[in-house]
Amino acid sequence: MSSSLKSARISASANESDRMALLDFKKRISEDPLQIMSSWNDSTHLCNWFGVTCSPSTKRVMVLNLQAQRLGGILTPSIGNLTYLIGIYLRNNSFYGEIPQQVGRLQLLQHLDLRCNFFGGNLPTTNLSHCTQLRELDLVYLKLAGNNLTGSIPAWIGNFSSLFYLSLFQNNLKGSIPSELGRLRLGYLSLAVNNLSGTISPLIYNISSIYHFSVTRNQLHGSLPPDVGLTLPNLKIFYFGANSFTGHIPLSLSNASRLYRLDFGGNGLTGTVPQNLASLRGLVFLNFQDNRLENGKVGDLNFLSFLANCTSLEVLGLDFNQFGGVLPNSIANLSSQLSWLTMGENMIHGGIPIGIGNLVNLTDLELQGNYLGGPLPDALGKLQQLQVLYLNNNKFSGSIPSSLGNLTKLIKLFMDENKFEGSIPPSLGNCKNLLELNLSTNNLNDTIPKQVIGLSSLSIYLVMSQNSLTGTLPFEVGNLKNLWKLDLSDNRLFGEIPASLGSCTSLVILHLEGNSFEGTIPPSLKTLRGLEEIDLSRNNLSGQIPEFLSKFLSLKHLNLSHNDLFGKVPSEGIFSNVSAISIFGNGKLCGGIPELLLPKCYTKSPRSSVKHLTLKVVIFVILVLALLCFFLTCCMVKKWRKRPLATPSLKDCRLASISYAKLHASTNGFSVDNLIGSGSFGSIYKGVLSSNGAIVAVKVLNLQERGASKSFINECNALRSLRHRNLLKIITACSSIDHQGNDFKSLVFEFMSNGSLDQWLHPIEDEQHRCKRLSFIQRLNIATDVAYALEYLHLHCHTPIVHCDVKPSNVLLNEDMVAHVGDFGLAKFVFEASHDLSKNESMSDCLSSVLKGSVGYIPPEYGMGGQVSVLGDIYSYGVLLLEMFTGKRPTDDMFKDGLSIHKFTAMALPERVMDIADSSMLFEEDEEVAHDETNNDGIEESAIIKEVDRYFNAESRMEDYLVSVLQIGLLCSTTSPHERMPTNDVVSKLSAIRDAFLRFKNENRRRRGRRMS
Repeated sequence: MSSSLKSARISASANESDRMALLDFKKRISEDPLQIMSSWNDSTHLCNWFGVTCSPSTKRVMVLNLQAQRLGGILTPSIGNLTYLIGIYLRNNSFYGEIPQQVGRLQLLQHLDLRCNFFGGNLPTTNLSHCTQLRELDLVYLKLAGNNLTGSIPAWIGNFSSLFYLSLFQNNLKGSIPSELGRLRLGYLSLAVNNLSGTISPLIYNISSIYHFSVTRNQLHGSLPPDVGLTLPNLKIFYFGANSFTGHIPLSLSNASRLYRLDFGGNGLTGTVPQNLASLRGLVFLNFQDNRLENGKVGDLNFLSFLANCTSLEVLGLDFNQFGGVLPNSIANLSSQLSWLTMGENMIHGGIPIGIGNLVNLTDLELQGNYLGGPLPDALGKLQQLQVLYLNNNKFSGSIPSSLGNLTKLIKLFMDENKFEGSIPPSLGNCKNLLELNLSTNNLNDTIPKQVIGLSSLSIYLVMSQNSLTGTLPFEVGNLKNLWKLDLSDNRLFGEIPASLGSCTSLVILHLEGNSFEGTIPPSLKTLRGLEEIDLSRNNLSGQIPEFLSKFLSLKHLNLSHNDLFGKVPSEGIFSNVSAISIFGNGKLCGGIPELLLPKCYTKSPRSSVKHLTLKVVIFVILVLALLCFFLTCCMVKKWRKRPLATPSLKDCRLASISYAKLHASTNGFSVDNLIGSGSFGSIYKGVLSSNGAIVAVKVLNLQERGASKSFINECNALRSLRHRNLLKIITACSSIDHQGNDFKSLVFEFMSNGSLDQWLHPIEDEQHRCKRLSFIQRLNIATDVAYALEYLHLHCHTPIVHCDVKPSNVLLNEDMVAHVGDFGLAKFVFEASHDLSKNESMSDCLSSVLKGSVGYIPPEYGMGGQVSVLGDIYSYGVLLLEMFTGKRPTDDMFKDGLSIHKFTAMALPERVMDIADSSMLFEEDEEVAHDETNNDGIEESAIIKEVDRYFNAESRMEDYLVSVLQIGLLCSTTSPHERMPTNDVVSKLSAIRDAFLRFKNENRRRRGRRMS
C-alpha cells in the first residue's frame, strides 16, 4: 500500500472522528431557537457547518465559535475528541452542568471562553492542566441556578506557561490565591467578586508582566507591599476595592507610570493620599472612598493641588473617610474632564470655592455630611452637566442661589439639614429632569413657588418639611402624578388641601402634618389608592372621616390626630387595627372599634325619624316606577326578539366602508404570498390600496368560526373612537359578499412594517428573521409604549376598555419600532358605576376566546369566574413584560410542576438577574463597549468597565435597571388583583427607568468618546 493512500485513509478517519464529535455536540443541544444547528448535516462538509473553522491543509476542526447563539444544553464530553482545537468560544449561551474533564485532552487549546453560561460545580481539576498551550481562560459569570463554580483555584493552573488572560470574575470560588499563579506571564488577571481570602503579597512579587490586576469584592486582607509600583511597572488597571486591606497607600505606585485606573475603595486604609500620585499623568479613575484616610486635620486635602497635573481625570472618589481642613482653591484646577467628585461624609469645613465652576463636565458632586458653611456660590450654576448634587447635612446658610435653575440636567438635589433661609427660587422649576428634591430642615420661608411644586418630572420624592413655608398649597401640586412621596410637614401652610392633590395617583407616602390646613379632607383623595402612609395630624381639619380611607387596602399608617374632625369613625380596613391609626385630639368623634374607647354615636332624634320615614316613602315610589319601566322594557325586548336575527352589518360599526372588489385587488386575490399572519377569527394580508397607494393590513374574518361576527363588531366599535399613537389605527372596513355570494367581513388597518413583537422575541428559522434582535433599550421603549396604550384604554376613554388579549403577537411595530397594540376582537367595555356583572360585557365570551389563543396570559381570577377588569389586562401585561426581558414564553416546557414565569423570575431577583435575562438583548451594550474599550494589547476591557461600575456606581449598573423592570413585571402579575400595580404607576415607573438608563448610556458614550479622542 502506498504511503499517500495510507495517509489519505488516516486523514479520512480523523475527519470522521471530528464529525462524530460534532454530531454528539449537536445531540446534547436542547435549546436552539435560531436553528443554527440545522446546518450541521450530511449535505455539507463539516468545515462548512455554522461556527466551525477547519485547517485548510488537514481539514481538522481548529475553532468552534458559537458565541451568542442562544444555545442551551450540556457540553458533551466528546468535545475532547476534537484534538486539533485551538479555540472554543461559547460565551453568552445557556450551557449548563459541569465543564467536562475531557476538555483536558485538547493539548493544542489556546483560547477557552465560556463566559456568561450556566456551568456549575467544580473546575475540571486534573485534565484541564494538560492544556499547557492555553493563552486565554475566560470563565466569567458561570452560574447554575443558585450554584456557581465552587472550590478553590487549583495550583496546577500555574503550569499554563503560555496563559496571558485569566478571568474567573464573579463566581463562588474560595480559599487563598495560589502562589503558583506567579509562574505565569499574565497580562490580565481578574478574580473579582468571589469569596477569596488571605493575603496578596506573595503573588504580587511574581507577576511583573501584568497590566490588569483585579481582585475587587473578595475577603482579602493585609497590607500592600510598599514597593508594589516597582514590582508591577506595567500596571494600567489596579482594582483592589471592597476587601479588608489595611496599612498605607504605597508611595511606589507613582512608579507604575502607565497606571490610569486605581481603585482602593471599601477597605481599611489609613494615613495620607500620596502627593506623588500626581505624577501619573494618565489617571482617569482614582477611588479611595470608604476607608480611614487622614485624621481631620488642616491641610488634609492639599494633595488636590498636585492632582491638577492629571489632566484626564474623570472620577475622584474620597467620600466616607476622615479628611479635614478646607476645600482648597486649587480644586478649580482639577481636570476639566472630571465628571465624578465625591467628598461626602468627611470633616471638611469652610465654604465652596468659587473656582468650582471651572469643573464644567461634572455630572455628580457629593459634599454631604461635612461641616461646610457660608453661602453657596453662584458659580454652581455653571455646572450645567450636573445630574446629582448632594449638599445635605452641612451648615450652609444664606439664600438658595437662583443660578441652580441653570442645572437643567439635575436628577437629584439634596439640600436638607442646613441653615438656608429666604424663599425657594422659582428658577428650580427649570430643572425639568428632577426626580428627587429635598429641602427639609432649613429656615426657608415665603410661599411655595408653583413652578417647583408643579414640576411633573418629580417621581421619587419631594420633601420640604421642617421649614417656615407659608401660604396655601398651590393647585399645581396636582402635576405630581408620578410622585412616590410628598412631605410638606411642619411648616405654616394654611387654607384647604387642594382637590388637585387627588391627581397624584402614584403617591405612597403623604405627610402634611404640623400646618394650619382647614376644611374637610378632600373627596378627591379617594383616587390615591396606593397610599401606604398618611399623616394629616396637627392641622385644623374639620368634617367627618371619609369612608374611602377604609377602602385603601395598601394603607399601613394613618394619623388624623389633633384636628377638629367629628362623627362616626369607620370600623373596616385600617380602622380595624388600633395600632395603625391615631385619632387623638378630635373630641367629637364616636363609634369605631371598641379598642378606640370612643363614645357611641348619638341615636337619631324624632324629627330625624320623620325625615327618615319620608325618605323611605320616596324611595319606595321610585322603586315602583322603576319596576314598571322594567316590565315595559321586557315586553318590548320580547317583541323585538321575535323578529328574524340580522347579521351584524357595517352600519353597527359606523365606519366608512370599502368594497370587496377593491380589497380583493389590493391583496392580489388574497394571495398566500401576501399572507402575513393568522389568528383565532381569520387571516391578515398585506395589501396596497389603488386609491392612494397606501400599504395596509387587511384582516379577513373567518365567519365559519363561532364568535367571528361578534369579534368584528367588537373590534370596530372599540377602535372607531380611539385615537392614540400606541394603538393600531383602523382605516376602514368591509361588510359585503364575496364573488361566490358568501358573507364577507374585513377590517383594514395601517400596515406595521416590522411585524409583531412575538416575531422579534421568538424569531423563526428563516434568514429574514434570523437577524432580528432587540436591545435592552428597544424592549424598554416597546414596554413603555404598550403601557401608554393600556393607560389610555383604562383611564382616558369615556368608558374604560379592557383589551382581554394582551400578548406579544398583538403588539405590532412600525418602521421606527414604535409599538402599537392591536386585535380588539375580545375587548370589553367596563361600566365602573356598577359592580353588577350583567351590566358589563359577557365575561364568558371573553374568557372562552382568550383560552383558545392566549394560555399563559390569562389572569387567574378569570379561571375562577372573576369579573373582567382592567386589572386582568395588567396581569397579562406583567407576563408580557417578564417574557420580553427573559426571552421565555409563559408556556415554555420548563414551566411545569408549579413553576411559572412569575416564580422563575422572582426566585432569581435581584442577585441572579443576569442568569435569567435574555442574552440577545445584552449584545448591543457589550459590543459597543468592546468596540470602544480595546487596549493596546488587543484584550477586551468590557469586563473591566463593568467591574468598576458594579462597585463604584451601583445605581448605574445595567443589572439594576433590569431588576427594576422585572420587579414591575412581578408586581403586575401577582395572583391577587388588588396587589397589582395600577396602569398609571406602570407608565410612570417605566418612563423613569427608561429616562435614567438613556442618561446613563449617553454619559458613558460621552466618556468613552473622550477617552478615544
